Amino acid sequence: MNDRSLTDIHLLLVDADADFRRAAADHCRRLGAIVDEADDKETLLEASARCAHEVVVLANKLPGASGTELLDQLKTAEPDTSFIVTSEQTSAETAVETMKHGAIDFLIKPIELSDLTKAISRTAGGPNLSKENQQLRSLVNRTKRPALMIGDSAAMQGVFRLIDRAGPTDKPILIQGESGTGKELVAQALHQVSRHAHKPMVVINCAALPEQLLESELFGHEKGAFTGATAAKPGLFEIADGGTLFIDEIGELAGPLQVKLLRVLEDGLLRRVGSTKERRIRVRLITATNRELGADVEAGRFREDLYYRIDVMTLKLPPLRDRDGDIRLLAAHYAGEDWQFDEDALHAIEHYSWPGNVRQLINAIERAKILADDDRIHLTNLPDVVACCIEPHASHKTDCVETLAELQKAHIQQVLEERHGNKVRAARALGVSRRTLYRLIEKFGLDSSYDEKD
Repeated sequence: MNDRSLTDIHLLLVDADADFRRAAADHCRRLGAIVDEADDKETLLEASARCAHEVVVLANKLPGASGTELLDQLKTAEPDTSFIVTSEQTSAETAVETMKHGAIDFLIKPIELSDLTKAISRTAGGPNLSKENQQLRSLVNRTKRPALMIGDSAAMQGVFRLIDRAGPTDKPILIQGESGTGKELVAQALHQVSRHAHKPMVVINCAALPEQLLESELFGHEKGAFTGATAAKPGLFEIADGGTLFIDEIGELAGPLQVKLLRVLEDGLLRRVGSTKERRIRVRLITATNRELGADVEAGRFREDLYYRIDVMTLKLPPLRDRDGDIRLLAAHYAGEDWQFDEDALHAIEHYSWPGNVRQLINAIERAKILADDDRIHLTNLPDVVACCIEPHASHKTDCVETLAELQKAHIQQVLEERHGNKVRAARALGVSRRTLYRLIEKFGLDSSYDEKD
């Protein structure tokens, strides 16, 4: 590594030699580091308690304390920090002793500033490597490899152009679109064309978790912060550090968490639940919603200042019904190369409005493949609400409901009845979120006394 890799490294320089400390601090700041200074044990511990640091450069001797004694204290207070010890002693015993107490590097004075910055570059993130690997392994089920985005329609070509333009920037992006339109796929595409593509993209859905758990997931917590917090845990902001954090259904974020998120976006600092120590993070934020956030701002449900922070650029996804020509492409892709469609089935798929969008289309095709007797999807294999959208051949006519609203109502009622009123399973089958299902149940005046259990 070289000097330019000091950009945004949060550094603590500890040395009683004011001339060396100030010269080193000024040099590191010019190279982009964020630098705190301390000249004795008291100011060192104050700085450590106030903020977490990526690297601490610690003199082996301070007034009233030895380097090894301080290393022991700091390793407990800052377990994720890399330590470099500087010393005027040249003995191998001193170097070995400091390494045993947790130092990653040992520099002998006098020290050239270029050598110091190279050591900081090498050291940054050193003890975090195993932690990062462990965290990334835990994210296997949260993050996905980017899936193929399909679409020849003018609406989707516009989306692709915006991805190419907006992806390489570091600016926050708000993705708007109905449920099932593929907002997470777009977030993955934005991440893949960004300069953060080699770092993780971490995904969280605000509607899937209660407020306290969501706060812990986003910002992390310390041991004992609440009942059940048996160990400290980094939040998704920390895990996504250097990469992308995708927050889905941002409109469901509770008011207190909106305030906390705003502060992270404004100054790049966060505090874990139960902690007074600030941690600096660098994350590219992508958010998504199926709501009209502007209306939520006017109604006082969403903070205006946060809205303008996350809405630097809006990328609007078209619903499937507005993607002329794409439905056949998507149906063929999700059915697979070994499957074919009757023309009546394709006509029905193209004429249906797909309120659940691509997610609902995928579910309908998977259902049809299960019901098909061969490797061909027939009209009768499709859900009734889809099959009724065209006038079928005489060989398989059915009595169809006349209006789209009645079709939707009948289909939702049927799915709920087939799943004995279980809303969680019904929402999955329909390809919509549970909140969307609630709204549809209320809209159509369906029985709302169903079981909530999964």
